[in-house]
Formats: sequence, structure tokens, C-alpha cells
Amino acid sequence: MDEIRIAIAGAVKKLFNVDLSIELTRPDEQFGDYSTNVALKLSKELSKNPREIAEAIVKTISVQGSTLYIERAEVAGPGFINVYLKDSALWRLAGLAPTQKLLGQEILVEFGDPNPFKEMHLGHLYTAIVGDVISNLLQANGATVRRLSYHGDVGMHVAKAIWGIIEHLKEIGEWSKPELDLNSLGAKLRTNLGAFYVRGAKAFEENEDDANAIKEVNEHIYTRDDERINSLHSWGTEVSFGYFDQIFKELNIIYEPNGRYLESVATKAGVEIVKQNIGKVFEASDGAIVYRGEKVGLHTRVFINSRGLPTYEAKDLGLVQLKNRDYPDASQSIIITAHEQSEYFKVMLAALGEIKPELAAKTRHIAHGFLSLTTGKMSSRTGSVHSAAALMAEVQKAAQEAYPESDVQMDVYLAALKYTFLKNRIGGDIIFDIQESVSLEGNSGPYLQYAHARARSILAKVVGSSEAAEDLKLNGSERSLLRKIGEYPEVVERAVAELMPHNISTYLYELSQAFNSFYEHNRVINDPRQALRLKLVKSYADTLQKGLQLLNIPTPKRM
Repeated sequence: MDEIRIAIAGAVKKLFNVDLSIELTRPDEQFGDYSTNVALKLSKELSKNPREIAEAIVKTISVQGSTLYIERAEVAGPGFINVYLKDSALWRLAGLAPTQKLLGQEILVEFGDPNPFKEMHLGHLYTAIVGDVISNLLQANGATVRRLSYHGDVGMHVAKAIWGIIEHLKEIGEWSKPELDLNSLGAKLRTNLGAFYVRGAKAFEENEDDANAIKEVNEHIYTRDDERINSLHSWGTEVSFGYFDQIFKELNIIYEPNGRYLESVATKAGVEIVKQNIGKVFEASDGAIVYRGEKVGLHTRVFINSRGLPTYEAKDLGLVQLKNRDYPDASQSIIITAHEQSEYFKVMLAALGEIKPELAAKTRHIAHGFLSLTTGKMSSRTGSVHSAAALMAEVQKAAQEAYPESDVQMDVYLAALKYTFLKNRIGGDIIFDIQESVSLEGNSGPYLQYAHARARSILAKVVGSSEAAEDLKLNGSERSLLRKIGEYPEVVERAVAELMPHNISTYLYELSQAFNSFYEHNRVINDPRQALRLKLVKSYADTLQKGLQLLNIPTPKRM
């Protein structure tokens, strides 16, 4: 709360002629509403006892009349200052919105990057859900957010899939025809698109002749010198993106209209920047072009291979150029992927730092952990993955079975799916328990939806409320709830600073527990304090709703 910082900073300036930025923390309720260790910091600089400094600050705050918001301040321990707020200040905090610290900034967030010709797997689903919420958080702090995605429409995985399609077309006698009629074949091929990749991946591992044939297909994809392969590539890419868009629409995740970047486009820019910097940043090695990462404590990586084709590293350099071309004023560029790409990104960014240090400085990689189900692990090298669509269908089925008579099954399903990812700190591994995700007990999305609906049902029992409710003195449990509600803007700011959505999830669950404790001991309807308590319930419900909306989770008024 800025007023508290100003009051303490003013006292420090008056007493010691020191300009200091005041840090406030939220202690356990018994130790006040805010706490600061400013006296401990000053003690070294002033060579004075920290407790004596703290006592002087507390006395000065009172003398200066800084009591508009402060009920009292006390010195604790070796010199901590604990501040207790007036009820009016708590009401004010409960009505504040997050600060707009990022106002005027344009921030790029790249997330949810499934590759054409392959299934969208759990990792892509996770980055899509988390990236969407990180974008919401940045927007809540005033930023203009550009939601982007980047897709591997070239590379060996595409070659393996197209080779699999070609082999299938040979088997059914279509490949030998002068022209491919993808309009008639499309419906059948579409249903097996992921299977063609699996077939190609298996053949690549098991048969040297097939592996060489797949490598030839890969070169044709890059050079675009084979019309049949070109047509299969264009058709498969279009089908894949149509499929991905259906999933994103179901999740209510929206991207920039022109925010989809492709490896095939980034390739040219990436190759150019690598070749322009051979001898300066990159060097030739056994026919390939590499970056020696050891000079910055990393490792060597290939940027153009011995066949003259760019690797992911080179393409990502090209992607940075494309983003900068389209959004030259962006202050940050955030990329969300699985943690196995962390070391790769370190090397790529190190190389970029030698070429375009200003672009490297504003690029940030966020890595998430490994995802698995209680039924087993999700992926293998051959493409046998537990797809995003499969998990979504399983969670939706579980929601329907858990709430067979409910008309908000879709809302419950989305809450169960998203919250299970969002309640975990980014970077840690996640085990997805489907039955736990749809439960109304414990820390789940449906539980928070129920908590919100329950509060709305209380409010629906009474029409109107008293604006003078704030004039009443809060009792202990009322104060505890209002204090917790007032933490919301600070939690949002912390989540933005850390880019960690789990801060919001944790807070919302704690808030619901605070309300349960309040409601267990305090009648709301037909109580002499009804007006005040209805105002408390509304503030709680509104805060819960705002938090769930940040998480892009529906908030039905009844369950």
C-alpha cells in the first residue's frame, strides 16, 4: 500500500535524512497487516541499534499524523515494524485494482506451438493454457500483449509424415496417377494424419533405405522443387492448423490474427544471419556451421548441418528477426516451452547476444516441467503420445459423470482441465489426476467455481445493500476475510513480476478457505450486521470471479 510506504519513508527522511525505498511484507495476521525491516537495514548505515531506530520511526509516524490508514504501529523482535490498518483502509484495499506498471509496454508472448503433421500433445496443451494466463496477467498490469505461436512446418518430423502418406498412396494405387486428387482423398487421409508420422518415425529408426528416402523428402520440402510433395505439405499444414484451431477455440484461447509464425518462413532469415556471421560468431566444422558455446560456459551446437540445412537453432534466430520486424517496439519477448529445450535456448540466445544484443536482452525463455498422467507417461520418441484432444475428452467425460444433472458441465470441465495445470508452479513436473481434477473437494477448479456460486447464491437472497455498511466496526472474522480480499492486487503484481500464474491459484484457494472460516461462524442473512456482511460477501465473490477470469476459467452463478 503506497500510503504506508510514504508514511514510513517520510519518517525515515525526517529522522535520518535518508531517502529509502520501503519494502512491505504481509506477516501472519497476529503480527499486523504489513511489516517492514527498514530499521534493520538502516542500522548498519547509521551504526545504531535497529530497535531504537524502529521505535523512533513508529513514534514519528504517529506524531506526523499518518493515521488516515494506520490504526497503530508496533516494534517487534530486533527491530521489525508491524503496521495495523484501520478498517477503512482494509475496505479501500479490497476495492483496488492491480497497478498498471506495464502501461505503454508492448509484450510478445509465444506459446502453444503444436507442429503440423503431428498430434498436439500434453506439453502443447500446457503451454497454451499457461501462456494464455501469463498474457492475461500482463494485460492486467497494463501491457499490450501480442499472443503469438511458432510451428515446425518443415523438418524431419514433416518429412516422416509425408513419406508415410506417400507410402500409403502407393499402396492404394494413387501415387502412380498423374495428379493427386486431395479433395477426394483428403477426408480419408485427414483421419490418419498423426498415424502417418508414427509410420515414418518407425521406418526411419528401423530401415536404412527408408531413412534415406525420408531424408530426400526432407530436402524436397526445403527446396520446394517437387510439386507433389509441395501439395501434400500445403494440404497437411492446412488440415493440421484447422484441427489445432478447434482445440484453441474450445479452450477459449485467442491468438493474434497474424501471430502464427512458421519455420519455413523463419528458415531463410535464420540461414542468412548465420552465414553473415561465419568467422565472427559461427565457424565451420566438418562441413557444418556451429556455435562454440564453451566460450560462455555452454556447449557447441550446430546451426547449419553438413547437408546444408538449418537446424532449429538457426530457425529460431530467423524467428527473432521476424518478430522484431513485425513488432519493433516490443519491450519483451517471452517464449514458453518444455524444460528439455532450456539448454538449447541458452546457446541460441548466447549466439543472438553476439549478433543482436538488444534482441537477446529482451527475450526470455520460460520452461515448464514434465507432464504425465496417473495412468502413465505421455510420450515416446516414435510419436506414441497422449494427445491433448484425448486428455480433453477424458476430463470432459469425467465432468459429465461427476455432474450428470448439471447444465454447466462444459464450464466444470474447463475449470478442471485448466486449474490442474495452473495451480502448479511452472518448472515442476505435473501428474494429472483426472478424477481429482473434477472433484468438488480439495484444491480444484470446480471447487473454486462452487465457492463462487455459493457466494452468489447468498447475495441472491437479498435485494439491495447498505452503502453505510463500512461504518460498522469489523469483528475478528470479518476483518480476517476483508484483509485476505485486499491482498488480491498484490498477488497479481507478484504473479506478473515472477510470471507465475500459480500465485493466483494459490491465493484463490486460500481466499475460499478464509470465506469458509468466516461463514462458519457468522450468519449473514437476517443478522443485525447483514448489510456489512453482504458487502463482504459481494467483495469476496467479485474478487474470486476476477481471479478466475484471469485464469480464463468460467464462473457460473450456480453449480
